[in-house]
Amino acid sequence: MPLERAARIVSELASCGYNADREAVTKLAAADDPARALETVLENVDDDVLVIRTDHVEAAIANDREDVTAGDSDGSSAAAPAGSNDRDQVPDAGDADPSVSTGATPTHSGESPSPSPVETGGSTDAGRSADPALRSLEIANDMTGESTGTGEYEDFVSVFRDRLERLGSKLRGRVNHRPAATIEDMPGGEEVAMVGLVNDVRSTASGHWLIELEDATGTFPWLVMKDRQYADLVEELLCDEVLAMEGTLSGDSGIAFVDSMFFPDVPRTHEPSTADRHVQAALISDVHVGSQEFMHDAWTAFADWLHTPAAQHVEYLLIAGDMVEGVGVYPNQDEELDIVDIYEQYEAFSEYLKLVPGDVEIVMIPGNHDAVRLAEPQPGFDEDIREIMTAHDARIVSNPSMVTLEGVSVLMYHGVSLDEVIAELPEEKASYDEPHKAMYHLLKKRHVAPQFGGHTRLAPEEKDYLVIDEVPDIFHTGHVHKLGFGKYHDVLAINSGCWQAQTDFQKSVNIDPDSGYAPIVDLDTLEVTVQKFS
Repeated sequence: MPLERAARIVSELASCGYNADREAVTKLAAADDPARALETVLENVDDDVLVIRTDHVEAAIANDREDVTAGDSDGSSAAAPAGSNDRDQVPDAGDADPSVSTGATPTHSGESPSPSPVETGGSTDAGRSADPALRSLEIANDMTGESTGTGEYEDFVSVFRDRLERLGSKLRGRVNHRPAATIEDMPGGEEVAMVGLVNDVRSTASGHWLIELEDATGTFPWLVMKDRQYADLVEELLCDEVLAMEGTLSGDSGIAFVDSMFFPDVPRTHEPSTADRHVQAALISDVHVGSQEFMHDAWTAFADWLHTPAAQHVEYLLIAGDMVEGVGVYPNQDEELDIVDIYEQYEAFSEYLKLVPGDVEIVMIPGNHDAVRLAEPQPGFDEDIREIMTAHDARIVSNPSMVTLEGVSVLMYHGVSLDEVIAELPEEKASYDEPHKAMYHLLKKRHVAPQFGGHTRLAPEEKDYLVIDEVPDIFHTGHVHKLGFGKYHDVLAINSGCWQAQTDFQKSVNIDPDSGYAPIVDLDTLEVTVQKFS
C-alpha cells in the first residue's frame, strides 16, 4: 500500500497497534521510501513502546541508510519485504475480561498495553482504515474567550432577561400571554395566561400549591389545586426555570387558578438527524487521572480495544469533563491523590490519551474537578494546560457546548446540575440509579442548569449559554459516575459512567459508581452499545 499520505501512515500504524506523534508521521511521509522507513521503525522499536516518536523515526532512517550502504558493499540487502513482521514477535495480551458486547479480549494487566497483532501484508482492511475526508465536526455555543461577566448586578439582570426571552419565545405561541402588570389590572373571572420565571413554589395549609411567576414587569401568584391533573407536575419544578400557565382570575384578581401548565420542552415532532455512513462515537467522562482510584487497567484496555477491528468504526471520542482528579476540590483530597500537582495530572492524562489511536477525533469539555472556574458556563482550558494536552489535536471547548458529528448534534454538558435535579425531585422521577431520567427533566426545561443559588454555581453573562436553544440529537453528560441511557422525545440521553473506582466520599453517601464503561453510539442509527473494560 502506498504510504506517501500521512493519513495512510497513521492508519497503518494503528493497524499494528501503535499511535504516533504528528512530527513522526511527517518525517515518515517525507522519507525517500516511506514504506521501507515505516517497516524499519516497526522492526526496531522496543516491544513496550506504544507511541512512535520522532527519535524512533530518525534512528530507523539512519540505521536503514547504514544498512543500505553495507548492503551495497557486500552485495546483500538489509531490507525485508513489507509486512514481514511475524505475529510471534508480538507479546501476549495477557489476561482480560471479555467485552460486554463483542466478546473481544482487551488487555487488562497493570502494565503498559501490548501492541495489537500486525496484519498480514500490512493490510488495514480489518483494522482502522477510515478516510478522514469523510468526517465532519463542528462546534457551536463555545464561550471560551467570550466571557463578559463581572459579577455586577446588571450582569445577573442581563442573563435572566436573556433566558426569559429565548425560552419564553418557545412558549408564547402556545398561550395568549399577558405581562404580570397587565394581569393585575384585569377584572376578576377573566381567563389569563403568563410566561415567566418560577420565582417561588410553596404549599398552602390546605395542601394546594402556590407558584409565583416573574417577568420583566413584576410577579403574579398562580394556585394549583391539589386535585387537578397538573398537581403532580409541581413536584418537578425548579426555581428560575421558564414556564407558561393558563388559568382563571379569582374574583378580586389577586390570584389565578391554574388550568394548564406548559414547559419549553422538546417538540414531540422532533426527528433526530443521523450520519450518511456507518460511523461510531465513543462517549465517556470522568477519567480522574491523578486519583488513587483512577482505573489504569480499564483505560489501557479501552485504548487497546480501540486498536482492534471491532472498533474500526469508532472515529470520534467525546469526553464530558473531569479529565483529572484536580487539587483542593474537597477537604483532605490530597490524601487520596497519586499525583498532587495539577499540571502533572494533565501531563499524565495526556500520556493516557496518546494510547488512543491517532486517527480518532477527540472533543473535550471541562468538569468541576478540572482546572477552570467552577461557575458555569465553564470556558475551555487556558493556554498552559492546552499546551500540555496536545495529543491528537483534541478540540477543547466550553462546558456546555454543542458538537455536530457528520450532521448528528451532541449537546455535551458535564452535569453538575444533575445533583440538584436528583435532590429536588421525587426519587421515582430522578435518581442516581437512572441518571438519564434526570437528564430528561433538563431537556423538558430546555436548560442544563435552571436553578440559581443552589448547589450548581452559575456565572452571569450577557447571554445565557446554558439554554438549550436547538434540540440536540444526543445529550451527553457525566459527573454522577453512573451509567444510564434512554430516549426522551427521540433525543438520546447518555450519562457515561466513569473511570474511577469508588472513593471514600462515595462510600459515605452510598454511591456505587459504574466504572470502566464506554457507551458506543452508531451515528447512522443512534443505537447504543456499551463496552465494559473493568
